[in-house]
Amino acid sequence: MKFENLQFTASFKERGALNRLLALSPAEQRRGVIAMSAGNHAQGVAYHAARLGVRAVIVMPRGTPNSKIQGTQVHGAEVVIEGDSLADASAHAHALEARDGLTFIHPYDDPLVIAGQGTVALEMLEQHPALDALVVPVGGGGLIAGMAVAAKAIKPALRIFGVESSLWCAMHQRLRNAPVAVGGDTIAEGLAVRDVGETPLAIARTHVDGMLLVAEETIERAIVDLIEIEKTVAEGAGAAGFAALLEHGGLFAGQAVGIPICGGNIDTRVLSAVLMRGLVRDGRLVRLRVAMPDISGSLAKVAAMIGDAGGNIVEVQHQRVFGTASVRTPEVEFVIETRGREHTLAVIAHLEQLGARVALLDPLGAPDGART
Repeated sequence: MKFENLQFTASFKERGALNRLLALSPAEQRRGVIAMSAGNHAQGVAYHAARLGVRAVIVMPRGTPNSKIQGTQVHGAEVVIEGDSLADASAHAHALEARDGLTFIHPYDDPLVIAGQGTVALEMLEQHPALDALVVPVGGGGLIAGMAVAAKAIKPALRIFGVESSLWCAMHQRLRNAPVAVGGDTIAEGLAVRDVGETPLAIARTHVDGMLLVAEETIERAIVDLIEIEKTVAEGAGAAGFAALLEHGGLFAGQAVGIPICGGNIDTRVLSAVLMRGLVRDGRLVRLRVAMPDISGSLAKVAAMIGDAGGNIVEVQHQRVFGTASVRTPEVEFVIETRGREHTLAVIAHLEQLGARVALLDPLGAPDGART
């Protein structure tokens, strides 16, 4: 794994942004630059423009995570929120480019930006020359285009695979000459690109060996696994390459695979929800409905029974009106934390052995340790 989430702006996008900024003429430097981005390209341009003393204007679509907006503003860039998609933001950015004489720095459809991103592959192969394959997240295509050109120049037999969300798979569709039909809410907003770059597309046709699609749930699993195992924070797009191995691992059995963890700018609120949903999927956070007699001390007894079985009570809701079989037998919903699926089943069995009527309100995920 190549931890590009540990770059200063937490993304590989710095590479291409800096390479393009260094090519500006003195006149272009004086006038300034403009870019459109959902976040990571914006921060890369803003950071390196500030280092070079160049004015930077960034157009971002509505819905961009607050963490990425703030991360762009903190570097001194002028942020303009416009449009409901990257395509809308791009149109507005080009209008400002023409009005103010700014130089447009495209996030992925620019040869110098693509070349900058390709340095990721150079470093990976320098460190691990024996790699058999690279699995690369694809949004607009700049990263995979640059990495593919660089990697295949060094090692022509190396296989290159792109990864897209099943909801946003424009590169997959374009490579098959199919109409582009994408859309929907995604945890990987960095992959939510309708119009892939024409230059990256041309490179992909000759240098990319295949495209892999991953489900939203798998991307969430990848984010959770990277935190729990590698102790590193990845955003949805940043975790997509690892998600591809979780979902398509059989394609790479016995091979040495390189994956860029290409970004770590995930909104903290979203990250919190992903981690909690991961606990639910793994059976480590479950809801139990327990029917009990309406007498003094019943709730305390059930709570003690859960504690005796090793369950940790997170939340309790006492229900006397909705869904109860009898007004004399109220139901209590417990949200409890366990060590996993098997422990959850053991807690339920313990309660039932002591006479409690228990219903598991959510299906348990795969057995402990399984990745399905």
